[in-house]
Amino acid sequence: MRIATIALAAAVLLPAWAQEIKIPVNLDALEQKAEESVSVTMDKSMLKFAAKFLDGHEDAEVRGLLAGLEGIYVRSFQFGHEGEYSKADVEAVRSQLQEPAWGRIVGVRSKRRDGDVDVFFKDDGKGKLGGIVVIAAEPKELTVVHIIGTLDPEKLAELGGEFGIPRLETSGARRVR
Repeated sequence: MRIATIALAAAVLLPAWAQEIKIPVNLDALEQKAEESVSVTMDKSMLKFAAKFLDGHEDAEVRGLLAGLEGIYVRSFQFGHEGEYSKADVEAVRSQLQEPAWGRIVGVRSKRRDGDVDVFFKDDGKGKLGGIVVIAAEPKELTVVHIIGTLDPEKLAELGGEFGIPRLETSGARRVR
């Protein structure tokens, strides 16, 4: 009876645990091979702390966005030579982003540029985003951005340029940074 209870509890809780991705250990190990690397790890408490240093009208909007976030994780590596990371390194992240929780909304494959870009959104079921993962893989560069928490899709671009997240172009007046 006890085994059945544990199995039932695991079956109920496992989907909730499986919805959040983990930065694979092999990805952090790439830092040793990279000529340059960026690692941003900000959990909820660090985001609250960082929000205290933001002031001004634009920063107030960013503070509002940060309130719904639980974490921002960025790993970016630039290598001197092609082949210093493997497709398996990328697949270790991609394989965690499964439906129905996650959906790929952008997938770019280019034979001319030799690079792939994927953008995955997690739907929280209430008209907001529950998380975002961006994977950009080029022959000598690999970047993974993982944002956990509730986001209003219309305000997502406001995080661009903050905490190592690239600025997104949302109108002709804004420039990519």
